[in-house]
Amino acid sequence: MPFNSIFSWIIKKRIHQIDLFKKYPKEVQNDVFQQLIAHGKNTEWGKKYNFETIQSPQDFADNVPLTNYDTLKPYIDRLLAGEQNLLWDTDSKWFAKSSGTVNSKSKLIPVTKESLQECHYKGGKDLLSLYYNQIPDRKLYKGKHLIIGGSAEINYLSPDSYFGDLSAIILKNMPWWAEIRRTPAKEIALMTKWEEKIEKLAQATIHEDVYILAGVPSWTLVLCNRVLEITGKSNLREVWPNLELFMHGGVSFEPYRAEFKRLIPFDDMHYLETYNASEGFFGIQDDLSNPSLLLMLDYGVYYEFIPMKEFNGIDSTHVIPLKDVVIGENYAIVISTNAGLWRHIIGDTVIFHTTTPYRFTLSGRTKSFINAFGEEVIVENADKAIRKACETHQASIREYTVAPKYMSEGKKGAHEWLIEFINPPAHLHEFAHTVDSQLKILNSDYEAKRESDLSLQAPIVRQMPKGSFDKWLKSKGKLGGQHKIPRLSNDRIILEEILTLSESD
Repeated sequence: MPFNSIFSWIIKKRIHQIDLFKKYPKEVQNDVFQQLIAHGKNTEWGKKYNFETIQSPQDFADNVPLTNYDTLKPYIDRLLAGEQNLLWDTDSKWFAKSSGTVNSKSKLIPVTKESLQECHYKGGKDLLSLYYNQIPDRKLYKGKHLIIGGSAEINYLSPDSYFGDLSAIILKNMPWWAEIRRTPAKEIALMTKWEEKIEKLAQATIHEDVYILAGVPSWTLVLCNRVLEITGKSNLREVWPNLELFMHGGVSFEPYRAEFKRLIPFDDMHYLETYNASEGFFGIQDDLSNPSLLLMLDYGVYYEFIPMKEFNGIDSTHVIPLKDVVIGENYAIVISTNAGLWRHIIGDTVIFHTTTPYRFTLSGRTKSFINAFGEEVIVENADKAIRKACETHQASIREYTVAPKYMSEGKKGAHEWLIEFINPPAHLHEFAHTVDSQLKILNSDYEAKRESDLSLQAPIVRQMPKGSFDKWLKSKGKLGGQHKIPRLSNDRIILEEILTLSESD
């Protein structure tokens, strides 16, 4: 079957639809809004908040409260017990076990047939559509797609109700067009023990003709390095000659870019970032030359935003629609979705770089920042600073986290960085100086606090032993998959736990 020809035809049709929502974002979002209200009005939630009377987004904002997971948990617990028509008017039988933050309990997010088909799978198709549109005449369906997913554990709540990692749910319901070229076998792809899984992934795929890699950058690096160790090759093209695309998400790619360039030292290797979460698929990099992500407006997700300078969780009072966002402002995302999440704060923050069309970058989390001394450093600042330091000092990293070192006994405060290097810099103090200099360029509040060491001294950088972060993740029962190391913390709890585990060896 000429899969590439069929897919090329599908792509052209889809690109036309994407162009329409780029050109008419307000109209498309209004259509999504009306469809959501129609599905929600006869649910318990919809009746409680009078969806029947809601005629406009302003009515919606005036009548329906902001929510977080704790707000919706009583409804989700009832869905887990088998009740239906609480948040959405079709059955909710699947629940995605969200990684959340690694130091908190996982959340169970409803996944409806609409959110699977119209959001998650649509996002997967659009990834390839947008890539083909930029680089025509690709033959990606000639080769294999190596997808590094989460665990396969599916837990039965009842004979027809389940929960597990989003990866497991997606794979369990995978459409034929995605399954036909996926590698490796399901029993390997969704293993739960990550040390064993990486080894079997490597052994099972070194003889495959892999065209596409997909996964979280940190774990993909672990796999790629193991593949090179097994084969004795110097770069991945010697193993997979037709490798041309890495589709990544979960964490910023900036700290890992240099290491991937070392592993695949070819200018025709391409990288596409995605923004996909248990709650939905939200953004895709539609321009290979632009790191910003295109906000996907026709996936059954209605967007609102809270300016972070006014953020107060579900008690926030200033919430704006998409049409009112301002370029350069840091916003918390609020979503209403075809999985039955209503005005839901998911905890991610974004900065828009254009509004025609709406393109953005992820800037961090609503709880992932450092403002111990008034410096207001966000994850985007830290990622860019460490990328520049890696480029300058020919270094590459595996993981990092940062926390404040508080003022005490007359000493000024500082930021303490724990970094696990793949290739460490020759001089750690020079690396730290570059990080500091870049943060001053990127963040005026940080620069002001660092002026003459006014209240903030130069950063402290510690090189951590190999495996330090994995050991901490394992201690939390969250090694592998989509689980992430918190980049920034406004307290020292995580940092001290990592140090204690590392020193216990």
